[in-house]
Amino acid sequence: MTSKRAEGAADSSTARPPLMDDVFGYAIGVVFRAYARGVEAAVADLPGGPRGYFILTAAVRGEAGSQRSLADGMGIDRTVMTYLLDDLEEAGLVERKPDPADRRSRHILATPQGEELWGELSSRVEEIEQRLLAGVPETSRQVFLDVLFTLARQADVFERELVDRTAADSTGAQRPVRAARRGRGRSRA
Repeated sequence: MTSKRAEGAADSSTARPPLMDDVFGYAIGVVFRAYARGVEAAVADLPGGPRGYFILTAAVRGEAGSQRSLADGMGIDRTVMTYLLDDLEEAGLVERKPDPADRRSRHILATPQGEELWGELSSRVEEIEQRLLAGVPETSRQVFLDVLFTLARQADVFERELVDRTAADSTGAQRPVRAARRGRGRSRA
């Protein structure tokens, strides 16, 4: 089977030979690595780099919520999130406000300076996104993005289920189905 990438590779002297270009996980990895490198360069001066950018994005959009929920949603250790927020707050880009309903909880809000900087940074990130999407026909881009965002939401649910299953396994509360089928953990009389 000849892939589209292999067919186009002869046209470019800088193209790499095809390597698993039709394997789902590999393809996602290639796109992710290119995106991550581009965004890292685009937001290099921001405290926390790309993670700082996404924290600032959530704050500007009013989606950051509490420090804990933001850490959980981004898959960042809470201690690391504290350091990232300390740096962003010290730079005057975000502020933490106590939740009136729960004084132990802090809401993350963008400052006017944070909103202004985010506007500049988001333009750079959008350029990276457009360069990556350049190979997708203009008429298909929105469909591709809609499918990507749906996949991301589904992947988030899948990951949470895996985390929940792993936590349950470590406490012994539940066993994976395959272990139960093999009879592990059962007493035999």
